[in-house]
Amino acid sequence: MEIGEDLRGHRHLPSPRATALFVVIFFFHTPFDGLSCAALMSKKVITREEWERKLKDVKIRKEDMNKLVMNFLVTEGYVEAAERFRVESGTEPDIDLATITDRMAVKKALQSGNVEDAIEKVNDLNPTILDTNPQLYFHLQQQRLIELIRSGKIEEALEFAQEELAPRGEENQSFLEELERTVALLAFEDVKNCPYGELLDVSQRLKTASELNAAILTSQSHEKDPKLPSLLKMLIWAQNQLDEKAAYPRINNLTTAALEDPAV
Repeated sequence: MEIGEDLRGHRHLPSPRATALFVVIFFFHTPFDGLSCAALMSKKVITREEWERKLKDVKIRKEDMNKLVMNFLVTEGYVEAAERFRVESGTEPDIDLATITDRMAVKKALQSGNVEDAIEKVNDLNPTILDTNPQLYFHLQQQRLIELIRSGKIEEALEFAQEELAPRGEENQSFLEELERTVALLAFEDVKNCPYGELLDVSQRLKTASELNAAILTSQSHEKDPKLPSLLKMLIWAQNQLDEKAAYPRINNLTTAALEDPAV
């Protein structure tokens, strides 16, 4: 299945979300004919009919849309979907898809709390990643300390903090502050409801896993973030800018990408 085709191979227009992005930028950078500064104060009203006509005039190459989708699948680690998309669309990824499986194994280990396994796997993948990124390595060791505290291994956690993390805290003030927040968990009986309880949330694992995933991607000369979310942020920004100049059919729901008539 390619962009521009449905599951049965029937062609259709690019998604309204993608097309609207280009149109919003087009309108934002194009002066409105015959408008004076005074006219701008009252805003130009762009009807749905005019807006949709402009949408149809925007040319988006299917190949470019396919590359955006492949970039998202590769960056987010959807290896099976990326392989299927490669075969069906003819879009080649910019990295070896086999490396996605290895990267996701590292991420999965960290998300499940198995930090030692994650470190071992990333070192097998590329030992220079942690050697050249002291902040990432500290955060991995900090996560390991958090997992020890979560498991109730207090003595082991104190010993680990003293031997592995304290020396790094002496060399870096920000590391020391993070270490102090983490060790402070030991002072509370109900650690989940203490001031630093968020360190025990799953979100903390996900945050560390995301940082490690980005570092692996960077080591593979690949963008650490997918392009599609950035384009959606650009859409929101462009619409906000255009709001100052005109009333037009807006996309308020990014999930459906439905156009809503301007309020006049």
